[in-house]
Amino acid sequence: MLDFITWNVSPILAHFKVPFIGEMEIRYYGVLFTCCFIFGYLVMGKVYKKEGRTIEELDRLSVNMIIGIVVGARLGHVLFYDPVYYYHNPIEIIQIWKGGLASHGAAIGTLITLYLYSRKLNIYKPFLWILDRISIVVCLGGFFVRMGNLMNSEIYGKVTNLPWGFIFKRDMDESVSDIDRISPHHPTQIYEGLSYLAMFVFFWIMYNRQVAKMPRGRMFGLFLILLWSARFLIEFIKNVQEPWEAKLPLDLGQLLSIPFIIIGVVILRNSYKPEMMPPVEVVKAVEGVTGV
Repeated sequence: MLDFITWNVSPILAHFKVPFIGEMEIRYYGVLFTCCFIFGYLVMGKVYKKEGRTIEELDRLSVNMIIGIVVGARLGHVLFYDPVYYYHNPIEIIQIWKGGLASHGAAIGTLITLYLYSRKLNIYKPFLWILDRISIVVCLGGFFVRMGNLMNSEIYGKVTNLPWGFIFKRDMDESVSDIDRISPHHPTQIYEGLSYLAMFVFFWIMYNRQVAKMPRGRMFGLFLILLWSARFLIEFIKNVQEPWEAKLPLDLGQLLSIPFIIIGVVILRNSYKPEMMPPVEVVKAVEGVTGV
């Protein structure tokens, strides 16, 4: 039997001095956040190679994804969670190193940049094509981000008596009470991270088995439903990020997840329409490249 888990890992991976610059540090969160893009690039590289797309298109996709995720996640945090504070301290909006990224904002930012990117692709229905495939790497990226939250001892759950509860010794939130600092909590970062990792495996298998005849929007619709439903359910045992959320019937993370789930249901339903199936010539072209 486990007698709770004391989590006292430093969020700093390395600390060093740089000539003429001064002291610098490398944090686990930054390394894991970077892994989102590195492994995402590698996975999408396999997808683009499988379907005969060029490396130049992949490079443009990567640039768009980085911009959409970082800018969207930061503005999402600013607008959704603490707009009053940033209204009075606008210079801090660009100070991302101080923390504050919102996954819902990242999702919106990604959709906007991918739409602009897709308009330049010479492929069949490019926007849904890219959304179906980008769903795979977003799940993997979500896993790395939540592991980064774990290393930061942040965004964890409510107090629990379960034997795998984590006692987060290094929580830097000044509002956390002394009692909470010695109490075991749900490691919701792990719950979410493993959920996203399982989705990555599921979608990767689905893609490899059905790529040639996959209806447009099928994978993206499932992705929206599964990912945001997992987020919605896990929020029930997660601490609120801002005190004012406690007054809401559902916390902000849940309220922002509902529209994505609804959109996912609509897209998934539409994917069963005959016109969403790829034309025969597209199926033959993909089969010719992939060998499926």
